[in-house]
Amino acid sequence: MQTKPEKDLELRDKVNRETARLPWTELLKHFAQGNVVWVASSLDLVDVAVRISHDDKANISQWMNAGLLAKVNDQQAAAWLESDAKLWASVVSPFILVQEQKALN
Repeated sequence: MQTKPEKDLELRDKVNRETARLPWTELLKHFAQGNVVWVASSLDLVDVAVRISHDDKANISQWMNAGLLAKVNDQQAAAWLESDAKLWASVVSPFILVQEQKALN
C-alpha cells in the first residue's frame, strides 16, 4: 500500500535536506533538456516535490491548471539569466523543481 504524501515524513525530511539554493546558470543544461519545472512561491517546494514523488495526479493537475506549476519557459529562463537569479531547487528525477524566493527586508 502506498503511503499518503501528507503522511510521508521520512521522504519530506529527505527532500528538505536535499533542497538547495542554486544559481540559474547551473541549471541551464537541465532547462535545455526540458527538465526544469517552476513552482509558484505560494506553494511549498518540499510539499510539491513529495507529491510529485508520490505521483499525486490530482494535486499536480490542479496546480498546473491554476498556473502554479509549469515547465520553465524561455521568457523565465532569459529573465533569470539576465538577473543572475538564485533559485531554490529540489530534484525529483527526472525533474528539477525551482522556486523564486522574495528577498526579505
